[in-house]
Amino acid sequence: MKKISFIIACYNEEDNIPLIYSAISKIMADMPQYNYNFTFADNASTDRSREVLRNLAAKDKRVRVILNNRNFGPARSGFNGFISTDGDATINLACDMQNPPELIPVFLKHWEAGSKVVWAQKTNSEESFLMKQIRNLYYKIIKLLSDVNHYENAIGWGLYDKSIVDEVRSLKDPEPDIRDIVSDFGYEVTLVPYVHPARRKGKSSYNFFRYFDAALSSLVHTSKVPLKLCIFLGLGMSFLSGLVSLFYLVYKLMYWNSFQLGLAPLVCGIFFIFSVQIFFLGILGEYVLSILGRVSFNKYVIEKERINFED
Repeated sequence: MKKISFIIACYNEEDNIPLIYSAISKIMADMPQYNYNFTFADNASTDRSREVLRNLAAKDKRVRVILNNRNFGPARSGFNGFISTDGDATINLACDMQNPPELIPVFLKHWEAGSKVVWAQKTNSEESFLMKQIRNLYYKIIKLLSDVNHYENAIGWGLYDKSIVDEVRSLKDPEPDIRDIVSDFGYEVTLVPYVHPARRKGKSSYNFFRYFDAALSSLVHTSKVPLKLCIFLGLGMSFLSGLVSLFYLVYKLMYWNSFQLGLAPLVCGIFFIFSVQIFFLGILGEYVLSILGRVSFNKYVIEKERINFED
């Protein structure tokens, strides 16, 4: 009998943990041809999440729990839980119920038909108009600049065959993003459309700046174009500056007594050059941080405790 593993990363989700556990259990009860288990990766929650998880694990041995020593960020915590699964297929879901468990049978149907990776793809969402436009802009930028293929409105939640999970276990990326890994390795992806619902309970720990950081990290991990743009823009600006300087020199020589340069062009030029330099330094800094993270990488997380991992 095939086993399906569910990896659910959580942080301060005391109200949503029982909901997602019950929803998945109900769905899997209608598919007795599968064994299944849960892996909850708790990222040092400060509410009652850990207590709720301990109680679930005590009642149901299929519930496995990883308790992190501190908050290591959603990417590292989720990935550590992902590579800790042992099923023939692994399905990752967010604990906030915004990844509808109702898609699980559809994922399994495609997997049984031979698909190694099955992702949910948003066709619409119940988020604000502004956030929708920001997301659309992100996908356009990443598609334009990235060296690998990216699937629009697919954030990487879905089903992964055991062979895929086994392969990514060997990776040593300090900020792993399963979406970028699948795109970079060229795996074929089956897409399942869905409408992204609003959050049921609780408040998301993500804000605009965390989304921006994640987007920037994804771009750095999958593209060298920003670095090349720095070179070409630098060369272009140097050439343009040379032309402007030559123009002013010739103009001054021709009208030595009447031509006055003035301070305004100098001030504008200086501020413009400084802003461009700072922008380029920021891009270089992101790549340097990525290199530093890889060089100093040791573990994804330090675990405080594992529950129901006897095997």
